[in-house]
Amino acid sequence: MGRKSFGEQALTYPQPVWIIAAYDENGVPNAMNAAWGGIAGQNEIMIRLSSWHKTGANIRKKGFFTVSMGDAAHVAGCDYLGMATGNEVSDKLERAGFTVTKSELIDAPIINELAVCVECKLTRYEEQDCCLFAQIVNVSVDEAALTDGKVDVSKVRPITYDPFNKEYYVIGEKVGDAWSSGTQIQQ
Repeated sequence: MGRKSFGEQALTYPQPVWIIAAYDENGVPNAMNAAWGGIAGQNEIMIRLSSWHKTGANIRKKGFFTVSMGDAAHVAGCDYLGMATGNEVSDKLERAGFTVTKSELIDAPIINELAVCVECKLTRYEEQDCCLFAQIVNVSVDEAALTDGKVDVSKVRPITYDPFNKEYYVIGEKVGDAWSSGTQIQQ
């Protein structure tokens, strides 16, 4: 068997389903679905976010935002936040079935229904590449998603985006232990 070429495209696994939320200048929350991002340092996150997005404009104005992990229980709402634009739909969060609480640490909304939330402070935005960099101020997790004080991925049921087929998949099957499974090869 050979290999099939898909050309020069951003097709990788897994791609996160991140719900980025921020307040506008009037304190109205908005959120969007973003898949192009990742950890940029020990306490830094990077997201590729075009400047025309309402959420992106809110982040640049306010300087704070949250990143919540999309989950299987809310896949329709998470997907909707990527389909509708805050420039045209002012009540996107409500239509998606989400409510928010203001973070105690930063001026940004936490989406109550999504268990894992990264609270961020904007450090820079690179206009040419549409890359937003932010300091991770805190990671908060709903206690319902914990087992013995630890985050339980089987309770969170985070989803990932499949860019090859434009589908969402739930993450959850444990297949090994980090910094341990490979020890059998080292010996």
